[in-house]
Amino acid sequence: MSDMFNTPQATETLSIKEYAEKAYLDYSMYVILDRALPHVGDGLKPVQRRIVYAMSELGLKSSAKYKKSARTVGDVIGKFHPHGDSAAYEAMVLMAQDFSYRHPLVDGQGNWGSADDPKSFAAMRYTESKLTKYADVLLGELGQGTVDWQPNFDGSLDEPVVLPAQVPNLLLNGTTGIAVGMATDIPPHNLREVVNATIHLLDYPDATVDALCGHIQAPDFPTDAEITTSPEEVRDIYRTGRGSIKMRAAWQREDGAVVLNALPYQVSGSKVLEQIAAQMQAKKLPMVSDLRDESDHENPTRLVIVPRSNRVDLDAMMSHLFATTDLERSYRVNLNVIGMNGRPGVRSLDQLLRDWVQFRRQTVRRRLEYRLEKVLKRLHILEGYLVAYLNIDEVIRIIREEDEPKAELMARFALSDIQADAILDLKLRNLAKLEEMKIRGEQSDLSDERDGLEKTLSSNALMTKLIRGELVDIAHEYGDDRRSHLVQVEEAKAFSELELTSADPMTVVVSEKGWIRAARGHDIDPETLNYKSGDAFKFAALGRSNQTTVVFDSTGRAYSIPTHQLPSARGQGEPLTGRISPPSGATFEGLMTGTEHQKFLLASDAGYGFVAKFSDLVAKNKAGKAVLSLPKGAQVMPPVAVPERQNLLVAAATTEGRLLIYPLADLPELAKGKGNKIIGIPTARAQSREELLVGLLVFGDDDILQVNSGRQHLKLRLSDLEHYRGERGRRGNRLPKGFQKVSGLVIAQ
Repeated sequence: MSDMFNTPQATETLSIKEYAEKAYLDYSMYVILDRALPHVGDGLKPVQRRIVYAMSELGLKSSAKYKKSARTVGDVIGKFHPHGDSAAYEAMVLMAQDFSYRHPLVDGQGNWGSADDPKSFAAMRYTESKLTKYADVLLGELGQGTVDWQPNFDGSLDEPVVLPAQVPNLLLNGTTGIAVGMATDIPPHNLREVVNATIHLLDYPDATVDALCGHIQAPDFPTDAEITTSPEEVRDIYRTGRGSIKMRAAWQREDGAVVLNALPYQVSGSKVLEQIAAQMQAKKLPMVSDLRDESDHENPTRLVIVPRSNRVDLDAMMSHLFATTDLERSYRVNLNVIGMNGRPGVRSLDQLLRDWVQFRRQTVRRRLEYRLEKVLKRLHILEGYLVAYLNIDEVIRIIREEDEPKAELMARFALSDIQADAILDLKLRNLAKLEEMKIRGEQSDLSDERDGLEKTLSSNALMTKLIRGELVDIAHEYGDDRRSHLVQVEEAKAFSELELTSADPMTVVVSEKGWIRAARGHDIDPETLNYKSGDAFKFAALGRSNQTTVVFDSTGRAYSIPTHQLPSARGQGEPLTGRISPPSGATFEGLMTGTEHQKFLLASDAGYGFVAKFSDLVAKNKAGKAVLSLPKGAQVMPPVAVPERQNLLVAAATTEGRLLIYPLADLPELAKGKGNKIIGIPTARAQSREELLVGLLVFGDDDILQVNSGRQHLKLRLSDLEHYRGERGRRGNRLPKGFQKVSGLVIAQ
């Protein structure tokens, strides 16, 4: 006894690293193969397959009565799937929701959730269920030797390794799953399209993805929302097995309002309304006045968005909502499945369908071989019955009188063991029914069936024809029209902050010390505003609250500030340096507001300049952007607004009393730079600042040009201007005596 206890036991020594690696890899393979990823054959994950099989074992076919869902879940977790009941029930609920599955497998009675809240289903003790008719496509051939079987978790029962699906259910219903280190996201598709593509692959085994896409346009979700992904992108997804599909809600105009009648896949209408309402409360949707949810039984989705007026651009408003709410969603596509080789992998569309066709060929071959074996066994038995019929009196005598009737029958009539058992198993009343014509008729029918089966099994063409015919029948019975239509639309674009701001008239004011503020209205006299001690008015610009204000500094840089963000003119404003970051020592020399297409004439007092669009002056950061390059010693002139008129002229005056007038079109339109010569000032005189550009104006040929020189004013009409007209860049002609020191040019009122 003591020796037994002292015998050393065999042990295996493993390092923690090796043990941890092995344990994690084993767990990973379990999750990948037995939990998260679907099989290409039936398109189901293990829990889904076990639910469908358990329901069929309970007799819950589509023609049966409903049974409590708790009964089904109990069978699933007790016999096949040793996991939580809530996980099994949720998987079952998903297969019953017609807004989640393109072709539901479970027919539910009771509360199974709604498209608005898929998780609102009742507990399994309240709901009842059975299989749908479509489930027959997965189960119809199960008992015909078509698939392999495996022991359940405790070895007490057998369960199918995969169901003998008669269509590519993997693509029809799609699935999602997260494994270890990999995931799958397969969208649902239209049955008719998938069957047509499969038939095409049967006829042309080398068919490309492009050829198959001639039949499968795109995924087909269980919603009438629109797929906006381009056909080229869809084909790329099917080629690589990865990508994303974009969907947006379907809407229409109705009495000036927007009516949403279909939402993207798995999008909640109440959540969309919450998102829109939140934007309205944040004053980011000033064009919307009301929201209504008018959904009912006849219209499961009917959301109404009422604009504030009939002038609202509904297309632009919907584009903004598509970009900022769940009215447009992207769905990841990752065609990662367990293939016929038992390994997971991302596959292209043609690889998926080829794998399924291979699976279907194997399934049909096994079905035919199983049936052929049954036919041959029955023919063998019929041969024995025929012998019994022809010698019925002798057979009855042997059965009545012999001690070993089976052995005697086999010896007397050369019967096999099976034939003898079949004769002995006949009831007495059936002996009279053993009529020769009936036996020979059944023999003939079964012989014809045997010949047909053997012919099909030996011919690849006949096998293909059989599979094609069965696919056509299924498409005819279960197929329907596409629900998710493909549309070509522009990319959704959200409104900018400025576009959402009301267009109120504003007067922007900058003081000499660089303080800025904005007053509502255009009738403000900025000089009468209150300024800080030692400060005063410098310049102002008229614009609107939904426009941008651009400040021009002494170095030729432009800075942008949204007008609606400027402090009110009721106070004294705030320093510009708190909003922007100009170079040290720079001063502010210009102020502009306007639309993006409005133009301004920018110039230096050295006599160079160009015309710039307002959009080119808008900067994206606090440091601004360099716009006007200054010649040596030159300073910035205040920007001059260009009116939106025809036949505009430029008037330029220098400190020497010279005036030059020419068409504005002679100056270039640039985004930045030094520009061209506006008026001819000798370089040496400009650098020494002996002569400078002092007056600059853009006006029309019907305006009266006024030259200011101190308190004196000279008004020049069209006829007076001819003396000063010349080519751009010339010196210009001298003004009359008394106007040698020009202080500015304005348009006379």
